Amino acid sequence: MSRLKRNEVNMRMKSVMLINWNIIIFVLVLALLLFRCESSRVGGRNENTQQIPPPPKLVEPEFSDVEMDVEITEEVVYEDFMVAEEVPMTKFNTEEYSYIKEHNFQLAFQEPKSTFSIDVDNASYSNLRRYLSYNQMPPKDAVRIEEMVNYFDYDYPNPNGDHPFEVVTEMSDCPWNSDNKLLHIGIQGKKLDYDEIKPSNLVFLIDVSGSMSDSNKLPLLKKSLKMLLKELQEDDKVSLVVYAGAAGVVLEPTSAKESEKIINALDRLEAGGSTAGGAGIQLAYDLAIEHLKPEGNNRVILATDGDFNVGNSSTGNLVRLIEEKRKSGVYLTICGFGMGNYKDGRMEEISNAGNGNYFYIDNIREAEKVFVTQMRANMFTIAKDVKIQVEFNPLKVKAYRLIGYENRVMDNQDFEDDTKDAGELGAGHTVTALYEIVTANGETESSQQTSRYVQTVTSDKAKSNELVTLNLRYKPIHSDKSELIVKHIKDKSIAWDKTSDNYKLSAAVAGFGMLLRESEFKNELNYDKIMAMVPAKESDHERSELLSLVKSAALLTAE
Repeated sequence: MSRLKRNEVNMRMKSVMLINWNIIIFVLVLALLLFRCESSRVGGRNENTQQIPPPPKLVEPEFSDVEMDVEITEEVVYEDFMVAEEVPMTKFNTEEYSYIKEHNFQLAFQEPKSTFSIDVDNASYSNLRRYLSYNQMPPKDAVRIEEMVNYFDYDYPNPNGDHPFEVVTEMSDCPWNSDNKLLHIGIQGKKLDYDEIKPSNLVFLIDVSGSMSDSNKLPLLKKSLKMLLKELQEDDKVSLVVYAGAAGVVLEPTSAKESEKIINALDRLEAGGSTAGGAGIQLAYDLAIEHLKPEGNNRVILATDGDFNVGNSSTGNLVRLIEEKRKSGVYLTICGFGMGNYKDGRMEEISNAGNGNYFYIDNIREAEKVFVTQMRANMFTIAKDVKIQVEFNPLKVKAYRLIGYENRVMDNQDFEDDTKDAGELGAGHTVTALYEIVTANGETESSQQTSRYVQTVTSDKAKSNELVTLNLRYKPIHSDKSELIVKHIKDKSIAWDKTSDNYKLSAAVAGFGMLLRESEFKNELNYDKIMAMVPAKESDHERSELLSLVKSAALLTAE
């Protein structure tokens, strides 16, 4: 081959190689662009999606070799799982919260009555604490102001009359709008006489699905229930029901004095599989009803992250199931655990339907509060279907706004209807509600008048010094007929510095919630004002923690 020919061949080979390299580079760039687009699409699926740090190192768990008898309704398959040394994180946050529309002002002349069910749940506060502890602002719909306010202890007088609770009221200038007033309503439940405590029939319904394997879920749950065992009496019975792909009875009703047997059963629980929550709830109620103590405390305690995904798992179906089961006299407590795929809205709805209460256990100290410090308030009900109806005097009140309780509002006609469900009050529980009030100064405006076809007559009662009439209905624990309490509240406002610690604390916590929700009614309120509002109290861990959370939120939102 001539030299000219060889040069021509070499040039053609170089051209082919150059084209091939260009093709390879083009394919790599195209693949990179497609990968970025897919990541962006996946990451944007959920409004609350957040990047979370990578998971910590995983270690093999250790289990006891103790054998136990297990009655299974269907075959239960437990898969192997790993336990995290620290609080685990998933790559994306798929937590779910129900939408909350904040109350607006109502004109008292047009709608003088405000009716709602009491709420003793406090899951929202410990959940938002978890967010702030990880330097994240909580989603707006994770903030339920009434649960924040009711998380704290208030020094209300213990009832000494015929009814199982005492009612107190207080009013001063609204701290976030000085033109308005803030009305504080407090309820104190009667504390238990420990000599008269009835035995308990407690069925623990434990989620052992794969989503519960993280260290802040099933392992923390076990520690929580072990603390509760120490608070029980020997006449109390404890049962364990588990559910994953199916449901099964792990421990038949056992005396609390056999704590070693109960603890061994707890220690044997492993996480794995899908989540058949509906089947577990059905089985737990069946077991509680079978061993019902007619004069005792009968309760199912559901511990889960709420991620039901097998069988009867829709929220609507679960609510209907719980509504049917509450007629049996068995109460419900829900304890939420974990993060990443936590289903808050679902658990709140189920709790509301089942004569229940709802807590979020974010750490061992919260477990101690729920299962030790406030165990009797949380586990022993003293009044059923407690409803509050506040009737405002339109000559004193131009408009009013209930702060929080958005998911607890009732139709006014339901107040006297004993078939309508409402919240339960536990022994020693406190319930606090706040109204922001626009005063009327004895006059009504044309915009508040009723229809041209309806003539309005102002009663002599309206011309009195009454601000509101507070009506409460409740059912005694073993009765289906409600009793009524009526209290007339005078138009009496005191200066802020003369108000009680109860008043200042509730206002500060409500204001904190308004800031976290970015409320349209917050006006010039800011985190510094909230910290100044919190009354000081020595050796009060919860108030110190509140101030720390307010400061964290201030730093996270600082520009």
